[in-house]
Amino acid sequence: MENKLINQVAMVTGAASGLGTAIAKRLSDEGARVALCDKNQGAVTMLADELKAGCRPYTVDLTDEVAVGKTIEQIMNDFGRIDMLVNSAGITGETNIKSHEVNTENLRMVFDVNFMGSFFTSKYVLPAMLKKNYGRILHIASIAGKEGNAGMIAYSASKAAVIAMTKVQGKEYAETGITVNALAPAVIRTALVDVMPEEQVRYMTDKIPMKRCGTLEEFAGMAAFIVSDENSFTTGFTFDLSGGRATY
Repeated sequence: MENKLINQVAMVTGAASGLGTAIAKRLSDEGARVALCDKNQGAVTMLADELKAGCRPYTVDLTDEVAVGKTIEQIMNDFGRIDMLVNSAGITGETNIKSHEVNTENLRMVFDVNFMGSFFTSKYVLPAMLKKNYGRILHIASIAGKEGNAGMIAYSASKAAVIAMTKVQGKEYAETGITVNALAPAVIRTALVDVMPEEQVRYMTDKIPMKRCGTLEEFAGMAAFIVSDENSFTTGFTFDLSGGRATY
């Protein structure tokens, strides 16, 4: 694979599994050194061992602002720079439940991880990017943040908040050489989807005009473009990855 990202440093949250792992591997394959951030110390350490030299694991609770700030300070000490931030960490929380039955603490936890975690990382990475007048921030959102999935108010609302934050930050830093974008996938075929009953997968894909899940390769490829220097004139935008479900 072409080393488009050689000499660049990426910070990826939620790197120990699923979408985060796919993005981390793709960025590493394209030549980037990757700071792999996750709460799961064992899994993120194993991933660092698997990837090319120059990738390091960091164990961090993204809901803890002080811990996030210290982790980013450590990454800056280790690598000297952060060119790209990909916020992939996220949880769904309780699902298949109507709004009046939602557990408030569970809803707060989903917002703490999905929204506040992405806010904290961008808050502490942006000063380093501003010093260089260059940076790429990608917040992983969801089709649920655009359309609202019934029975998933915490997840849908938190991802809508991520999309709104992307619009705000894109405007705020538009003249600095820093782009801030989001990516809103529909169902991506991960190990979690692979073990679902076929009828459940079919229910989800029936809403997608292409009638299939997205692949991890498609997801990682689009994410890698968004954080590359080739993507220089798009900011504050939410990229679609939904097989035609949400074309807005």
